[in-house]
Amino acid sequence: MPPHALAAALAPGLKDPVLDSQTVFRAVMWALARPGTVEPLSLELAPPAPLSIEAAAVTLALADYETPLWLDPMLAAAPEVGAFLRFHTGAAIVTDPAAARFALIAEPERTPDFALFAQGSPDYPDASATLILQVERFATAGLQLQGPGIERARYFNAAPLPVDLAARWAENRALFPRGIDLILTGAGGVAGLPRSVAIAEA
Repeated sequence: MPPHALAAALAPGLKDPVLDSQTVFRAVMWALARPGTVEPLSLELAPPAPLSIEAAAVTLALADYETPLWLDPMLAAAPEVGAFLRFHTGAAIVTDPAAARFALIAEPERTPDFALFAQGSPDYPDASATLILQVERFATAGLQLQGPGIERARYFNAAPLPVDLAARWAENRALFPRGIDLILTGAGGVAGLPRSVAIAEA
């Protein structure tokens, strides 16, 4: 790895690993508890491109040596991204999406079929994968969400996302309590789509 790439890979992580991790963890938990609500997330962090600040912060807060990571082709093409994540979390980078506990996706519109990721089992539904998607923006129209944590309905959207998200999600929700969860990271915020929520085009 060239010296400049090595420097990027070993860029500083969370400024205060304990307090910042707690801050990120709370934001993610609130986002998953209130699907479609964008929780503020602002930290000083300079991960190597194309890994975003928010996606990096979430991964550094949630991943450790016991949580294998899968990187989409855009992120995998930048070796300093994998080196940065291994250095700061101790997590292994895997090439098989089914072996990952967390998957980082820089091109959400090209997200692989959800079925390729770990779905959990009836006895261990928590063994499923969580996909962390880097989006460019959030919106409050386009998708209707219903389910736990939502009173009646909530309207939400983000871009880019898979064009067939609603259909994919119907299949994913049918597996409940198995299935994947989504964490969406965008400029200054994070939103959650847990497997328990229903998504329809609005």
